[in-house]
Amino acid sequence: MNLPARLARLFWSVPLLVGLLGPLAPGSNAWAAEPVNPIGGVRFEPQVQLAGQALLLNGTGLRARFMFKGYAAGLYLGQRASNADTVVAQAGAKRLQMRLLIDVPADEFIKAFHQGIERNNPPEVQARLAERVALFDALLRPLGEIHKGDAVNLDFLPGQGMVFWHNGRQLGAAIPGEDFYGALLRVFVGEHVSDERLRAGLLGQPT
Repeated sequence: MNLPARLARLFWSVPLLVGLLGPLAPGSNAWAAEPVNPIGGVRFEPQVQLAGQALLLNGTGLRARFMFKGYAAGLYLGQRASNADTVVAQAGAKRLQMRLLIDVPADEFIKAFHQGIERNNPPEVQARLAERVALFDALLRPLGEIHKGDAVNLDFLPGQGMVFWHNGRQLGAAIPGEDFYGALLRVFVGEHVSDERLRAGLLGQPT
């Protein structure tokens, strides 16, 4: 296995050992004054327009392991929230943006997504989501690899569902269901995540 592939597997397939500060409690309402911005050399817009709605940068996080940086992420919401359940339940448009800092094979991205769905949802919910998870896989797989510098937007549009954007280009059709988008968000901010510091950052909590 070459070095880029080994690094991708390190970021996407292996859970991060919770580090020096330890995890925050899942229901913590601790709130950082402002998102860290820029983070990992990436600057996120403090506000974006989506589906006719102004969204605020709720928080930012960096997926990092040891000295290596995988991607920077920013979560946009209509109203800031520091609790995962509140984030998922919040009505209106939402955006999770990722900016890649290394090359990542699409298959590793897919594996990590599946692991996150399995960790954060009971079997009956996983069964209900299975067909739509397969649709998500089908959007990603043709890319082959997501490259350093690429921008990925995972948008929720009311009445449509999750829309996947890669470098400003929409991939396929929207995947319907607030439940699907909520499950996707829990991969990053749920109780059983691979990276507690990324989770805390996206929720605007101290890291």
